[in-house]
Amino acid sequence: MNPDFQFKEFRIRQEQSAMKVGTDGVLLGAWTSLSHRPDSILDIGAGTGLIALMLAQRSGAETIDAVEAEAGAFEECVENFEASPWADRLFCYHAGFAEFAREIEDPYQLIVSNPPYFESQVGSGDPARDRARQLASLPFNVLLDGVSHLLAPNGRFAVILPFTAEAAFLQEAGSVGLYPSRLTRVKGNPGAPVKRSLLELSRETGPCTQNTLTIERERHQYTPEYTALTREFYLKM
Repeated sequence: MNPDFQFKEFRIRQEQSAMKVGTDGVLLGAWTSLSHRPDSILDIGAGTGLIALMLAQRSGAETIDAVEAEAGAFEECVENFEASPWADRLFCYHAGFAEFAREIEDPYQLIVSNPPYFESQVGSGDPARDRARQLASLPFNVLLDGVSHLLAPNGRFAVILPFTAEAAFLQEAGSVGLYPSRLTRVKGNPGAPVKRSLLELSRETGPCTQNTLTIERERHQYTPEYTALTREFYLKM
């Protein structure tokens, strides 16, 4: 069986990557605002490169960098970038984020991340997948310290988290001078509890626009809002 995932304008190879294409990454890549027309973008913990590729499709940013620590994911991210229509604008660094943040001097106008979030040890039988999912591999304080260092004065940081981590993440973000400007809470269906939080943060304090997104009306029947958000990417939307 071919593990590749075909989108409308690019293909994701994901045979070696611990974290495969999933709804969280697609949500973040589609939801992230480009209204401030960023010319430089960074994807932290890029995995297969999905989010960076979605932002390359959606934007005219000249510099779209990614950083990925896991060797298999890094190799596939590079392959996916090189096979895409935007290869000249995409570059992936093979490094841990803390190390990367210390060495990079030029700021980014947009930073995105779908970070690991399981607090406890998880055992899937795949050590690389377990590392990719565990909060210990990129703690929120390390992520936010690095983002605070790398984000341009007028830049924005977009992230997707479990809803249960939202409050702690926002408190940690406030301690490094990052504040929410947009918040979308995501539910699987109308009767389900909120599962994810999409957050946009900046250095400015001010009102935060909030709403809720429901993915399905019922099984495999997507809501108009989710369809509108993702139709540029999914083949069958």
